[in-house]
Amino acid sequence: MSPNRRSLVWEDGAPFFWAGDTAWELFHRLSRKEAEFYFENRRQKGFTVLMAVVLAELDGLNSPNALGDRPLIDNDPLQPNAAYFDYVDEIIRLAAEKELFIGLLPTWGDKIERLAHGIGPVIFNPENAYAYGQWIGNLYKDVHNIIWINGGDRSGDGQNFAVWDALGRGIKSMDSTHLMGFHPPGGGGFGYSSSRWFHQCDWLDFNMAQSGHEYRDLPNYRLIEDDYALTPVKPCLDGEPRYEDHCINWEPEQGWFDDYDVRQSVYWSLFSGAFGISYGCHSVWQFLNAERKSVGHARGDWRHALDLPGAAQLIHARRLIESYPMLERRPDQSLLVQPGSGRDHAVACQGDNYALIYLPTGKGVTVRLGHIRAEKVKAVWYDPRNGQAFTIGVFTNSLQLPFTPPTSGQGNDWILILENSDIKS
Repeated sequence: MSPNRRSLVWEDGAPFFWAGDTAWELFHRLSRKEAEFYFENRRQKGFTVLMAVVLAELDGLNSPNALGDRPLIDNDPLQPNAAYFDYVDEIIRLAAEKELFIGLLPTWGDKIERLAHGIGPVIFNPENAYAYGQWIGNLYKDVHNIIWINGGDRSGDGQNFAVWDALGRGIKSMDSTHLMGFHPPGGGGFGYSSSRWFHQCDWLDFNMAQSGHEYRDLPNYRLIEDDYALTPVKPCLDGEPRYEDHCINWEPEQGWFDDYDVRQSVYWSLFSGAFGISYGCHSVWQFLNAERKSVGHARGDWRHALDLPGAAQLIHARRLIESYPMLERRPDQSLLVQPGSGRDHAVACQGDNYALIYLPTGKGVTVRLGHIRAEKVKAVWYDPRNGQAFTIGVFTNSLQLPFTPPTSGQGNDWILILENSDIKS
């Protein structure tokens, strides 16, 4: 954790950028060869964290993995099947060879609360959740490329709280080294964050939100703004924004989220204070192929979906953030005279010697200079579709200036970079 508790860092204090991909069914559905193919694709695209579930959603207790093994004996969380977990171990080691972290969910939420999505069965209560947490925490306490993710698309309401809390405490009782977040549900017209239920829990090291898949232009930056303002301070990010090639609100007639929707959710959250970004593709998380039944109207083979444009473009976000001092980056809407509203809403962040402003529809913005340390400010347009940059000019750092992007309209998002002209060229 960084000294200001806003970011994740390596043991030597170097900043760590969370570029997450959603691979919920990784352990349950992929062979070793398929997992290696998936890992290499994501490594080349700049991803750093792959989120996967041990007790998976899609009939993960009763439908065997690629080797024919089920995770539990008699669906008892206190009787793990050694063969199944040996394979989980193997896949985690394979990820480590690719220098990738696994965001490890011990179970999907349907094993705690049965809803319309996820067939269960419910197998957890506070007592066995704590014991399972102790067991799996001890199993992976010395595995370096693990980040724990409690939860699994369920809330902490009612009886759920005691079960999730017990699971988190059980893991942490055996593993005080690895960090832990919580994957909440989406929905409600706005989405939810783990902070709604668990912010004060000692086992929760960082907050995760799920803005979800209900509609276009969902203002996920509000979830990040709310979490950023909480005390005690904990890092935050949107762990499940709108997935690429996911039908809007699960209704194909409404259309499908595309690479623009991905970029919008990424930069809205990132520039509002998130410590990283998460991505999902509807065919990839379930590893859909011709032999498997589509879930939620997913379309297309997962291997082809790996190379959709939104996934390929995320590396430009990572490179942009990593090219400036990451640990001093902070949201600052006061840079903007008028940030706009709806889909035009602009978001801004800054470090000591730079500022980044995201314009989701290419609508012009007037900026108050003087916020960064500089006599002269160099202004640059950054294209989030391809990572290309175009110098605008150099300006006195005490003006209030309008900036109009090269193009505008749906899909024409741009990033305005302001930097000390004496430091970067």
